[in-house]
Amino acid sequence: MSAPPNDGYGQFPGHQQQPFEQPAPAGTPQPDAAPGKKKKRGYAAQAFDPAQPYGSYPQPDPQQPTSPGFQYSQGYGAPQPAAQQQPGPYGSYPGPEQGYPPPGAPPQSGPAGVSGITQGAQAPRAGPLNHLYPTDLMNQPFSVSELDLPPPPIVLPPNTSVTPSPSANCPSRYIRSTINAVPTTNSLLKKSKLPFALVIQPYGALHDDEDQIPVVQDQVISRCRRCRTYINPFVTFLDHGHRWRCNMCNLSNDVPQSFDWDAAAQQAAERWQRHELNQAVVEFVAPQEYMVRPPQPLVYLILFDVSYAAVSTGLLATSARTILDSLNRIPNADRRTRLGFLAVDASLHFFSIPKDEDESAETSMLVVSDLDEPFLPVPHDLLVPLTESRQSIEKFLQRLPDMFQNNQNNGSCMGSALRAGHKLISALGGKIVVLTASLPNIGAGKLDMREDKKLLGTSKEGSLLQTGNSFYKSFAVECSKNQVSIDMFLFSSQYQDVASLSNLPRYTGGQTWFYPGWHASRPEDALKFASELSDYLSSEIGLEAVLRVRATTGLRMNTFYGNFFNRSSDLCAFPAFPRDQCYVVEVAIDENINKNFVCLQAAVLHTTCNGERRIRVLTLALPTTTNLSDVYASADQCAITAYFSHKAVERTLSSGLEAARDALQAKLTELLQTFKKELAGGSMGGGGLQFPANLRGLPVLFLGLIKNVGLRKSTQIPSDIRSAALCLLSTLPVPLLMRYIYPRLYSLHDMPDNVGMPDGETGQIILPPAVNLTSERLVPYGLYLIDDGQTQFLWIGRDAVPQLIADVFGVEDRTQVHVGKGRVPELEGDFNERVRAVIQKSRDHRSLGVGSITVPHLYIVREDGEPSLKLWAQTLLVEDRADQGVSAAQWLGTLREKVS
Repeated sequence: MSAPPNDGYGQFPGHQQQPFEQPAPAGTPQPDAAPGKKKKRGYAAQAFDPAQPYGSYPQPDPQQPTSPGFQYSQGYGAPQPAAQQQPGPYGSYPGPEQGYPPPGAPPQSGPAGVSGITQGAQAPRAGPLNHLYPTDLMNQPFSVSELDLPPPPIVLPPNTSVTPSPSANCPSRYIRSTINAVPTTNSLLKKSKLPFALVIQPYGALHDDEDQIPVVQDQVISRCRRCRTYINPFVTFLDHGHRWRCNMCNLSNDVPQSFDWDAAAQQAAERWQRHELNQAVVEFVAPQEYMVRPPQPLVYLILFDVSYAAVSTGLLATSARTILDSLNRIPNADRRTRLGFLAVDASLHFFSIPKDEDESAETSMLVVSDLDEPFLPVPHDLLVPLTESRQSIEKFLQRLPDMFQNNQNNGSCMGSALRAGHKLISALGGKIVVLTASLPNIGAGKLDMREDKKLLGTSKEGSLLQTGNSFYKSFAVECSKNQVSIDMFLFSSQYQDVASLSNLPRYTGGQTWFYPGWHASRPEDALKFASELSDYLSSEIGLEAVLRVRATTGLRMNTFYGNFFNRSSDLCAFPAFPRDQCYVVEVAIDENINKNFVCLQAAVLHTTCNGERRIRVLTLALPTTTNLSDVYASADQCAITAYFSHKAVERTLSSGLEAARDALQAKLTELLQTFKKELAGGSMGGGGLQFPANLRGLPVLFLGLIKNVGLRKSTQIPSDIRSAALCLLSTLPVPLLMRYIYPRLYSLHDMPDNVGMPDGETGQIILPPAVNLTSERLVPYGLYLIDDGQTQFLWIGRDAVPQLIADVFGVEDRTQVHVGKGRVPELEGDFNERVRAVIQKSRDHRSLGVGSITVPHLYIVREDGEPSLKLWAQTLLVEDRADQGVSAAQWLGTLREKVS
């Protein structure tokens, strides 16, 4: 991998390359050393004035002007959900003087007279929808901090919601639209070349108590008779409040008599206090008519691989121990949760687990070797209630590793085991959890060793990413019909055909977790997996769920992307509804829209882990426009990238990697050409590349997507690694997907004094400002953290001073630092503690408003150390030239040539 010529690597500390950080904005108080506090050490090999503490920024070079294009980013925190922002003149979005527009850019306004308000607040606002601020991508480069800005605000006309609640419109953490102003005609949408799609993530955490949504307990659910929309803040009341008009299809409906009655208190209730008229996101407790059968219990059937590979790597022992330690965390509030266990090598091993009251009974193992038509050896005791058999389950999990400790069998009949598991739980439904370190090599779903190094990087590579046996897709569809969901935890150090096995989760609402080269003897490996499996078991999933999205007449849900089975044109079926995935729905405009705003409503009907049938309803209102500049000014670059990430995975599986990369580049070129022709007056002025400021990150995000391990052109990426990355690209929630496509880079050796310490107001650990992903930002004496949400790299420059190494790693010299997978030792000392706090905080998905079980591995990398490790870390520097990819500057140059 060749770095760009001016990468600052060979430079001396203190050379002109020094200002690799944005200077602190004028007027930012620099924290002074508290009296009596020990003096800070300088880690920069005499790069700074000796009097300057290492905690302050390098001073800007007078010859290197800071770009006016992203001064606004200073001091801008993580985005708040739109609903909770304090309404400012621009809906708490940065106004023209502090937001996207570079100083001096002429605003291009939308249609005159479309006045609006933001997010249900009731004050009319003068002026048009969002201003369009053209920016030159060549002269005002993208800054990574722009990815933390909230999407362009949703500017609704006055009095669109029936209550003045600031939470009347759906916050962006649950639904993001690719455009926050909707064209009134399909021809205008086509002309814009922008997609119209929703990115839906109905849950903000793995557990209800971390993401509290109002629950309507009284089972009064008012819905439109015609289109079945749930009553929401955007309906209109008629006839003295006795009827309501549907905001989707305009039909007027009766208000139920019990709507204004508090059944619990047996008294009249205040209608305007009802959650469903004040909150865009609510959950209804469903009455009897929403159930086809009594709510199903939570069922986990664990399939243990007990072949030689799984026993020798410690997978069986670690899995059994983790499940044993996590029994208290498995949701069981209704005491109906059931567990079953199946061990798999060349035969199937069932376990009949007695109830605790039968003290003399022992768990017995029943071996079935008929793999073509596997039968259940006994009719009961294979799936037992956790509450009634708790002690027997504990004893069994303690004994399980010993039962197979000398197993030399290399066979895996995992396909037959899945069939048997399906037979066992299909009457109830539930989760099959597969923990395997082998390629299924006998019985149903047998897979061959398909990996061929000669195909990598060629046009034939796509065949390796498609399924190797039709069993996996057809069996998954069968499972979906019977409310059975499958999750795969894959651990092989050899080829495991992730491409085939990942079909099981893909069509059943599950997920694929891949641990290449995993071994329990490495504490980092064992701890990561144990933490993830335990969090996975504790997560509050929804059962027998369906998702439907409704919209204002004239709009239609066209295509759905994500892990589920599309049961009919607009109904997605989920045997289990996870809390850490997102779904993308493409919206078509079928007929002209004559309203000044439209509504879209997603509803998830599901059974909670404690046996309650519920409906989670999310309602989003968006203004309409007849003006192309409004559509561009309201476009959300992160949601657009998420949409094209799903499209790219689909294209890869149907037509290959080259076609997917080409389609991304062609789309970006088309958007730039459209903007130039329709909105920039056809002129490029001085050889620049014009694009709206709110989309300034799109070219770099698309470059990051093309360079992601799932899509990158390379002869070095094994197909299993690629397939696992494609699973992430099509399921990660937006904040984690942005990390995965465009990782975070933090400079640690010179972080300000308050970084790594809790913020006085929020109590959250303060992170250093993120810097753009290019080696120009790396100085040879530096210490950096690179984090893509799945893996973290701690990069030690080749000239790092001994004092820095001693303070962080507790060794004399950087050659003594243990490189590779590891962790930062806990030492006495303020700086070590702050570095560890930053690494920990960077992993904190909760602060991003998403659920995730992933604990990233930390790799310690020395610039002058292990070359392959260094190369791997450098592939995350998206803006550099690497492998067969171009640098950001070359990429923009290519786009400019294509556009002009």
